[in-house]
Amino acid sequence: GIEERKVVSVVDKVRTEEEVVAEIEDGMTIGVGGWGSRRKPMSLIMAIIRSGVKNLTIVSYGGPEIGLLSATGQLKKAIYGFVSLDSIPLEPHFRIARQTAEIEVEEFDEGALYLGLMAAAHRVPFYPTRAGLGSDMLKMNPNLKLVQSPYPDTNGDYEELVAIPAFDIDISLIHMNRADKGGNGQFLGPDLFFDDLFAMAAKKTYMSCEKIVLTENFLDEGSVHTLRIPRIYVNGVVEAPRGAHFTECPPDYGRDEEFQKLYAATAKNPELWESFKSRYLKLSSHEEYLEMVDSREEDK
Repeated sequence: GIEERKVVSVVDKVRTEEEVVAEIEDGMTIGVGGWGSRRKPMSLIMAIIRSGVKNLTIVSYGGPEIGLLSATGQLKKAIYGFVSLDSIPLEPHFRIARQTAEIEVEEFDEGALYLGLMAAAHRVPFYPTRAGLGSDMLKMNPNLKLVQSPYPDTNGDYEELVAIPAFDIDISLIHMNRADKGGNGQFLGPDLFFDDLFAMAAKKTYMSCEKIVLTENFLDEGSVHTLRIPRIYVNGVVEAPRGAHFTECPPDYGRDEEFQKLYAATAKNPELWESFKSRYLKLSSHEEYLEMVDSREEDK
């Protein structure tokens, strides 16, 4: 006889930016994927700005999300390995917030931040490491603790290590090139960064993407190795073409360097910042933001 196949129905997790941001409350800790000015979930960051939610803590390999939320007064604390726009080495709005102590900070090296994400993803309280020993990372973070290994080394000594605590992330936001309605995500660029760990580390994760595709079509554009965000870690998916603008999202598009330079220049010019806010931040949707970006190109 013919064997009957059971059809497994997958929950449709498609959401809008506004529905995602409605989950974010004042005082929450938000993990933001990407790296510097690379594949940041910018349509979701812009939606956070529009919502007015405040007193946020951001955990990230920092880029414009930290600068923007510092400049809008919505950021209380930043936990980072760096804060850069890549082609502009130090994020200029973050520079001002850091130098004027407008925000609280926890500065880790890149490896220590990774271990904090890993500990959260694995649901353990900390990960031990030698990173930070003999450096100013311990001076900069007096709350970091040292632990003694329970196992002796070959000399019979018990090594002292730095205990990097698990980050307590309420919601993570990541951006992928492709996703399906069920929450599986695919990166097509050269690097996943640590978006998989951000997804695993948070209590909830929301993923924006350039395009929602059928699950069976994932392999049309990338190998199985690019399927690194499983749906079990994702609570909602937002289809947002150019959703990482102005950061890069290869192979779909590169960084909008001219727009990034315009944004960076607003840090030194209050009038330009007010103009930038009015034109690009005080909008009703991601689609309207793209219309304003494109109209700037047409004006040239």
